[in-house]
Amino acid sequence: MARIAYFGPVGTFTEQAARSLATGDDELIPFETIHLALAAVRKGETDGACVPVENSVEGVVPATLDGLADAEPLIACAEALLPVHFSVLTRPGTEEIRTVASHPHALAQVRLWVETNLPGARPIATSSTAAAAVAVQAGEFDAAVTAPVAVQHYPLEVRATEVADVRDARTRFLLVRKPQHPLPEPTGADRTSVVAAAANRTGALAELLTELADRGINLTRLDARPARNYGEYRFFIDFEGHVAEPRIGDALAGLRRRCRNVRFLGSHPRADGVRATIQPAAGNEDFVDAADWVAAVRRGEQA
Repeated sequence: MARIAYFGPVGTFTEQAARSLATGDDELIPFETIHLALAAVRKGETDGACVPVENSVEGVVPATLDGLADAEPLIACAEALLPVHFSVLTRPGTEEIRTVASHPHALAQVRLWVETNLPGARPIATSSTAAAAVAVQAGEFDAAVTAPVAVQHYPLEVRATEVADVRDARTRFLLVRKPQHPLPEPTGADRTSVVAAAANRTGALAELLTELADRGINLTRLDARPARNYGEYRFFIDFEGHVAEPRIGDALAGLRRRCRNVRFLGSHPRADGVRATIQPAAGNEDFVDAADWVAAVRRGEQA
């Protein structure tokens, strides 16, 4: 049985994601912030942590990216992809809704719905969707935009369900562990993630992307976040493939040569099952054949 931290409290989309990634015997433990969930893994208080990493409408979750880039390394070993449709919860007997509370990402994804169905209601940002439910229960706000599972944890009434401005919105979640855990085996439908601190010079990002493009490796995400020093940035790069593959290993070596620092963030199966696109002359067998040829030349042989 493993202990899995997750960005809580109970009743969030992250709890739903954690349940989909955990085994039946795992214990799920909510933490108030993403930072605390990741810290629990680093301290050995839990075996892993489930945290949100990106949303198809609002983009990346900065707290997760920064939390993985700093402090002791953690490795993503699995991911979950959840459709994001919200419920609007109120206290029993509530008639007029003047305030609507939720996490900023959630509020952004229901802005049009709120303007149309709750005209004049003021949006209030909270630390999580479940924290909004707690605040509504306590009488601080009139309504909460939450994950559907929240109604199972809090004595509130469902005012509306399946609420979303974008019907196919999805959020991706990661299950992270310490690097000592073995990586998942490659499946052919994998994702590898790194964060790279490139030199602050013209063309630095283009050089990094060239290392991937020259090997026919397809990107799935690229984001820049400020580093510790003003004016310097770190690049968070997701791409198809697994570190066990020769072509991916070759690309990682190229990134390492180009950068002041590269942190490997994991290789794991993609939740959507999309298989890697292999360009001509960029398959693993092509890289193995090329390496064998160089080795033969070094031995004085001609192939």
